[in-house]
Amino acid sequence: MRLRLDLHLHTTRSVDSSVRLEEAVRRVKEHGLDGFAVTDHDFLAEIPGDLSENSGLIIIPGMEVSADGAHILAFDIQEPIPMKLPIPETVDRIHAQGGIAVIAHPYSVFKTWVDSTEIEGSGFDCVEVINAHQFPFGYTLVKNRGLAERLGLPQTGGSDAHTPRTVGRAYTIFESESRDVEGVLDALREGRTRAEGRGVSLAERLKLVKE
Repeated sequence: MRLRLDLHLHTTRSVDSSVRLEEAVRRVKEHGLDGFAVTDHDFLAEIPGDLSENSGLIIIPGMEVSADGAHILAFDIQEPIPMKLPIPETVDRIHAQGGIAVIAHPYSVFKTWVDSTEIEGSGFDCVEVINAHQFPFGYTLVKNRGLAERLGLPQTGGSDAHTPRTVGRAYTIFESESRDVEGVLDALREGRTRAEGRGVSLAERLKLVKE
């Protein structure tokens, strides 16, 4: 079955985000998506046990790790990954827990521009090719997709939302065998994914700053 999830989203557990978990649920539903991942900065998400059941959404706990020189999305881990470790060690620690390591917005200005040689030798599982906040959007999309194709890695998309209005702006399409977290993570591991979505315009960015 085909499922669509925003795979990069911040809640108020991130100090720079104003998105409450309940608001994320509402916004994701408005966009007609099947779920989302919670990827707060250096904090492993704790999802209330009944939230997925009550909302009808697939909600994946994860985190965005601030490694030394890169931001890395970590999924299917049980313990948080320390920040400021070298990129290869961060990936190794994610893998040691059986987790999935996704290089986030590798070529985005104003975020972390990562040396591609460091990415290539670090054992990443996926590349985030569409991040709604990557800038400039078209240029980084081409660069990110080129990197994923060169490395033969699955491609993901996510909004990187820090405000409610940008939740669901970008997402990952999964060809999953089941409508649950396990099915989605299996599809991610096996590369049954593609990224879709659009960027946040400069005008929107300025408006968000004013808000």
